[in-house]
Amino acid sequence: MAKNIKRKEVSSLRLNAVEDLLIGKRGSALRNKYELDLRVEELGWMIRQARMDRHLTQEELGDLVGVKRAQISRLENHPGNISFSTVLRIFNALHAKVRLQVEL
Repeated sequence: MAKNIKRKEVSSLRLNAVEDLLIGKRGSALRNKYELDLRVEELGWMIRQARMDRHLTQEELGDLVGVKRAQISRLENHPGNISFSTVLRIFNALHAKVRLQVEL
């Protein structure tokens, strides 16, 4: 386990405390990167789920969006560096509503 934490110590901690120990405290660079990466992964899962709900193959979705099947596969499995316009085109092709909320 990270930082030489004993199993017994972890079992008595709350989830937030374990996250702080393993990922980093909220606001830290490591934690911010982790949370951003997680949100991007969630976006890939949402694309896959919406495609499957509409009974489309990756190739069929790619045809609707104007990209190859391999790009749809990459976006679903390893979205990494995905542009906002691509996300909007995909969800538009899937007839899915996209809501963006920004809080400052």
